[in-house]
Amino acid sequence: MAVGTYEELQAELQERMPALAPGQRRIATVLLSDPEGTALRSIAETAKVAGVNQSSLVRFATMLGLKGYPALVRLCRDHLSGQANLVSRFERAQQRTGQESLFSAVLEHEKDNLTRSYARIGQADWDNAVRTLAEASSVYVMGLRKCAPIAQLLSYLLKLVRRQVEQISPAAGMFVDQLRDLDPEGAFVAVSIRRYTADTVRALEHAKERGLATIALTDDPASPLARLADTTFYLETEGVTILRSLSVFTSVAQTLATAVALHLGTRSRQELLVDEQLLADFHVYYED
Repeated sequence: MAVGTYEELQAELQERMPALAPGQRRIATVLLSDPEGTALRSIAETAKVAGVNQSSLVRFATMLGLKGYPALVRLCRDHLSGQANLVSRFERAQQRTGQESLFSAVLEHEKDNLTRSYARIGQADWDNAVRTLAEASSVYVMGLRKCAPIAQLLSYLLKLVRRQVEQISPAAGMFVDQLRDLDPEGAFVAVSIRRYTADTVRALEHAKERGLATIALTDDPASPLARLADTTFYLETEGVTILRSLSVFTSVAQTLATAVALHLGTRSRQELLVDEQLLADFHVYYED
């Protein structure tokens, strides 16, 4: 009898694990430890990760009563959709906070997320991203749905320290027009986490085809943004809140903008002086 859900697959593999051949055990380990990645990888990519032939994956699926590798992928994708569901995340938060306070749980996750994410950023990649954002003729930033605030923050901060920064957003009905006007000498920053917004992926793909330098802020090496970006930063999103945590994304956006300002030096100082004068002239901030 074929397994019908990822949970059934998980139970079946855990039970069979001791009796599996080495190659089968590697496949099972990939499925159990990285269902998210499997949901997005091709059969060739998963075979490479597991260190087996593609035919071994097909036989493995058949052994479980499934119709080939696509059926395995479908189970993982269904599982992924369930994990991303807001109600599911709320229920997990309830379970977790029944054992400890919400504040303590959030603090623990956020500290771990920051530590792991910054440790994962290579200096060469960081320097390249900062140089690109400082020296590109134009910078375009895009993030939708839960990532929209991060895109807005990064756009706002970069605009403070350099010219020609634009946030790309379909909301105004000008999405195609914005993409049409992309400067090939510019840089495109895409922000998206699971479940990845289709417009963000398509826009980054278009920017790459136009010859722009591409940077991605995302959550996983299996992200579709990773294959398109010249530089990718993988940032942790684990947590107990209803939506995935974006604290690290906020931190990296602020750090990137600061690094760009330091790279530009006097040019950024001049931009900030102009901003301050305009804020004063237009009485932007409340004063007693």
